[in-house]
Amino acid sequence: MEKSSAGSKLEKLAAQKETEEEVTPPLQRWHVDLPYLHLKCRLGEGPYYESARHYLRFVDIKKKQLHIVDLYKSKADIEEAVETIQLDTPVTVTADIDGVDPHERFAIGAKYGVAVLDRRSGKYEYVSRFSSAAEGASDNERIRSNDGAIDPHGRFWLGTMTDIGLDLQPEGSLYLFDGRTRKARSMRHPVTIPNSISWSPDKKTMYFTDSVARTIFARDYDLETGEVSEERVFYKHDGPGEPDGHRIDVEGNLWQAVYGESRVLKISPQGELKGEIILPTKNITCVEFVGTELYITTAGMEEGEGDKDEVELSGALFKVDVFVEGLKPHLFKLN
Repeated sequence: MEKSSAGSKLEKLAAQKETEEEVTPPLQRWHVDLPYLHLKCRLGEGPYYESARHYLRFVDIKKKQLHIVDLYKSKADIEEAVETIQLDTPVTVTADIDGVDPHERFAIGAKYGVAVLDRRSGKYEYVSRFSSAAEGASDNERIRSNDGAIDPHGRFWLGTMTDIGLDLQPEGSLYLFDGRTRKARSMRHPVTIPNSISWSPDKKTMYFTDSVARTIFARDYDLETGEVSEERVFYKHDGPGEPDGHRIDVEGNLWQAVYGESRVLKISPQGELKGEIILPTKNITCVEFVGTELYITTAGMEEGEGDKDEVELSGALFKVDVFVEGLKPHLFKLN
């Protein structure tokens, strides 16, 4: 009787496993072979869709450049459609300002904090610095901004990390800038490489990617006060690469670039891996939705860091249709 009972249990487990395999759909997969635009960025990052004129903005942090692409131009004319603004500071992310024509001015993450860039002149002015978070503090030369985003209350969340060329240390923070008071508040410290921040479609959950921890954290977001809860683990990456920038689609899926793995992950609102985009170069940095098309930035590679094709296509901008639209970004509220 004992053998019969054990055999029955094994049969049930085998049947259950077969059923689970049948109902678990395979990963969605997209393959991208060629770049949409190749400007040979050293550290392409921060793509942002300027819907007012159908432009895509993105930055090259190492070259201190901001690129603006007219997406109405055909692929044949695309390089002529690029406007490049050369700055004297590492620019890391951009955002539109509430009530301001982005063709004239928009907000940027710069070396010492949040600034407003005059598009025509290429000049910028700080509206708030990281040092404003502590009384009597001065600018920290070791630190620069990294990724960031605007929250549903119109405030600018912006991370900091060790500047390029210095020994990387866990000395960064995640700051919250209120454009109405022009003050900064440190919301998380320390962190080594703080990356993208985003909100769920109902705006009740805030996501934050900690690259070195290979973890996407989630917090409850209070729609009335803008306060956030303690963070919890939403997704832990298991792989050789580090999660970098991400965006959220209208269904609540999170599209996460992975630096060093040649791919973008599609992660469900439940934190489960549902799909991946495979790209021909390793260092995938960030993504941005334009309709149902996902634009993907990458970083440059040196000879010997990959095969010939991976190195040649590094630093390019790619795109792929993923058949779902992304959430629209919030606007920075600035007095």
